[in-house]
Amino acid sequence: MDFALLGWPPDAPTLRLDYRRFAYAGKFVLESTGKAVVREGERGENEYDDHLLAAASFDTDRTDPDRLVVRYVTVRDDRQGEGLGARLLAFVAAHAADRGYDRVRIAVNNPAAYVAAHRAGFAFTGAETGVAELVCERPAVRPAAVDADAYRAGLDRYRDRDLDDESLTRLDEKAAAGPPSVVEAPDDAEPGG
Repeated sequence: MDFALLGWPPDAPTLRLDYRRFAYAGKFVLESTGKAVVREGERGENEYDDHLLAAASFDTDRTDPDRLVVRYVTVRDDRQGEGLGARLLAFVAAHAADRGYDRVRIAVNNPAAYVAAHRAGFAFTGAETGVAELVCERPAVRPAAVDADAYRAGLDRYRDRDLDDESLTRLDEKAAAGPPSVVEAPDDAEPGG
């Protein structure tokens, strides 16, 4: 398994992710966003990039040229829960620093993505954007400072959503556990672009 940066905006390659196995698969066919991936093996013989385990797309913030915005992160359905999304986010942040960005931002719309962002060194800013997405940010060169109260405040925002009892129980468990440990960017990563 390796991590690779495939290109920076506006001229990054497109990816053909299997829409049955990846959320947001259609967002990765755009050339205007940078791409980074986790991959294993070689591309197969079907129409999809089936050797990919996870993918991220990103571009420069429209209002702040010193900030990179991660637009989408997706992990193949059979590899979710392995920490690939968090490690890929940390990888993108490390390369953003190399590229001269000061900060990296992501907006997340569910508790699992929120925890993954924190594992990648992001912190909740207190802001929301889009369709009930919580804004998380970090300096590009290092993880954000860990603030347990801010972390729990972000989790509490999800309580106002239409969650079933099982989801609320998982939310309580995440809040009780406190902020997760921050992962390192993968060492075996291949820079590119």
